Amino acid sequence: MRTIEVDFDVYKALTMRRPSESITENDVLRELLGFAPKNPSTEKAGSPAPGDWITKGVRFPVGTEFRANYKGQTHLARVDAGALVLNSERFDTPSAAAMSITKNPVNGWTFWECRLPGQSSWQIIKALRR
Repeated sequence: MRTIEVDFDVYKALTMRRPSESITENDVLRELLGFAPKNPSTEKAGSPAPGDWITKGVRFPVGTEFRANYKGQTHLARVDAGALVLNSERFDTPSAAAMSITKNPVNGWTFWECRLPGQSSWQIIKALRR
């Protein structure tokens, strides 16, 4: 593999364009230059991978980021090892994770928004339900 030298500002700009740790600087450059991904996934789109979290028929890949704003504070969680992990605690449902924050019953599907690996935009998780 060849290497290239870039200055700090270029490296910082590349890093800022990485939506997740699974996206490399090379992936960012390929996208900016209009090239196809180097190693497109051979996995079927609907096939769960080890560690994905599946709840109510919705699959969240490992590394999916979750966030919610409650009483002026932003709460962050992440999909890991088949569950939603919030403050080192594992949850099987979005509502259970939301209730751990609010201490009251709440619909987790409207409480949380997520950013899937490789994407830059956030979306309410209710939009992913069929």
